[in-house]
Amino acid sequence: MEAVHYSPPPCVSYNGFLFKTASMARAITERKAKEEFSRRWCTLNDGTFSYYESDKNSNPNGSLKASEIVCLAVNAPDKHGYDNTFELYSESERLYLFGTDDPDSHKEWVKSIAKSLIPSTAEPLLRLAFERIGRLKCKDGLNLQTSKVGWFALVGSTLHAYLEDSQGEEIHLRKLNELSIQQDNEVLVLVEKGRTLYIEGERKLDFAGWCGAIQAAAGSGGDTLSQQQLTETDIPVIVHSCIDYITQCGLTSEGIYRKSGVNSRVAALCERFRRDARSLCLREGEHQVDDVSNTLKRFFRELEMGLFTAEDSCTWLSTAVIQDESKKISQYQLLFKRLPRVNKATLQALINHLYCVQRFSDQNQMNLHNLAIVFGPTLFQTDGKDFSAGRVIEDLIQHYILIFEVDEQQITKQLEEITFIHKVRETLNTKFPSTEPGGHFICTVYLEEKKETAEQHVKIPGSMTAAELTCEVLDRRNILAKDKEYWNCWEVSDKEEMQRPLHYQERVLPILHSFGTDSHLLIKKHPAMEMMMVYLASKVDASKHGIMKFREERSILGLGRSSGSFNDRYFILNSNSLRMYKEVRSNRPERDWPVKNLKVYLGIKKKIRPPTCVSSWGLTVVHESKKQEKPEKQQW
Repeated sequence: MEAVHYSPPPCVSYNGFLFKTASMARAITERKAKEEFSRRWCTLNDGTFSYYESDKNSNPNGSLKASEIVCLAVNAPDKHGYDNTFELYSESERLYLFGTDDPDSHKEWVKSIAKSLIPSTAEPLLRLAFERIGRLKCKDGLNLQTSKVGWFALVGSTLHAYLEDSQGEEIHLRKLNELSIQQDNEVLVLVEKGRTLYIEGERKLDFAGWCGAIQAAAGSGGDTLSQQQLTETDIPVIVHSCIDYITQCGLTSEGIYRKSGVNSRVAALCERFRRDARSLCLREGEHQVDDVSNTLKRFFRELEMGLFTAEDSCTWLSTAVIQDESKKISQYQLLFKRLPRVNKATLQALINHLYCVQRFSDQNQMNLHNLAIVFGPTLFQTDGKDFSAGRVIEDLIQHYILIFEVDEQQITKQLEEITFIHKVRETLNTKFPSTEPGGHFICTVYLEEKKETAEQHVKIPGSMTAAELTCEVLDRRNILAKDKEYWNCWEVSDKEEMQRPLHYQERVLPILHSFGTDSHLLIKKHPAMEMMMVYLASKVDASKHGIMKFREERSILGLGRSSGSFNDRYFILNSNSLRMYKEVRSNRPERDWPVKNLKVYLGIKKKIRPPTCVSSWGLTVVHESKKQEKPEKQQW
């Protein structure tokens, strides 16, 4: 490893007896019995850790300088014959295992060794009850050219890091969007929202140890909610994935949550989610709706501590019998606020989902009462004989907006998006290609030009805007927009040789499902944006008028009808309408189009022989009216 420059740690001294195995050049995969350890006198002095045959010897059997120790790992108590063990990894690819039966001595050794190898710039790491601590080289997504030395400590499911010239940060491993190992160049890739960290494997031995420990910490750690792999909003990935899949594929399914799935498939899904929920993609056709709904119910029924927590479960049930509606709602609000963070986020996500399910009860036959019968015993883990559990769930769904203090506009927008998704499904009469955990649609987007190396496969939720998609693709490619550089999402029609920059607030999903196979989405710079902004800044009212050459295509009863060649027309544009006059002196417009119904594309089909350069001067305007079966197109 190249020289590492950092503030040296303070001098630490400590000594005592430890039990040691022979050093190894590979990871320890088997339990080491007590007989395999030898008693050694060990000292830590002047930045050097040494071990001797006994406390009478003056010449050490071996020694390690603190600067040569790259990782200190603290083992679980039952891993080896001695209850308290730790491992030291050296730059020379050797692993040293030490143990003791004295927990206090073990604690002091771990603390002293850590102090001797961690620099003052990363000193806060020493205050943590770490399982693994040491140095690694890494790169972040903002600067892939330069490697930095990082000091890391693993504590539970959190990776604490101090990189060169930066403040300490926490990486919540169960909340990662992606965790993978690139085998070719031995790099561990950790993807958070808006950031990617690449941990490099300079030495195989300690890198393998870090990879295994981080992967284990990033997985589900038990049967409680907080031990699951979580989304950024603290919802277990299994819950988020199942809810989104049902919303997308099963919200109108008759008897959803009431019908049983196939037990063997449900068990298999539960096991796969338990192993690694983040890696499981629920796909229509591959996974059945009723199997997914039963997987969600089984997850809640088998939770170790329950969604409502054992100490407050009875209080929730007793609240259901309060007669005064306002007092009942206030009590539910109080109980909700008392829940642990993950329980709170999970309960709100689930009740939000059930609120949406019952809004489609005319199709799925699952009204408030039916959902309460199913989810009451499931969430309270009861036998179902007492309906008080069902009454709680019924109250939470019925008074969802008040109890959870939800913005009514927000829930209205959500229901509109769900309705839109199902209308698209009915219109296309087809299955969507695939879903990721969370059930989002997968769309191929291109960066700057349409070619294979520029492809990006992006998860598109129903609410994603053009601006959000643009930022997502630029973040993936680590592109920072420079001053006066404006990136846009463009709808590009290859067949008709025209393209349209989407409005930054325009939703992507309707665009995605409206164009055919000859169109695609492209992220590229908008060369005219700066001039447009300067022009608009100088105007009190955005308006424009002048002569343009005009040609029209109409579709009447499915038959294309064209106005023929291009002709001069006088146009007046304001914030409300676009008017076309036969000539400047005309008093009455020939046509009057509402601006909100227009889509403006750059370019005109070459085969219609436009009178000017298409790429520079041609516009195609599509006027969409609800009264028309097909839109009109005007080329200018």
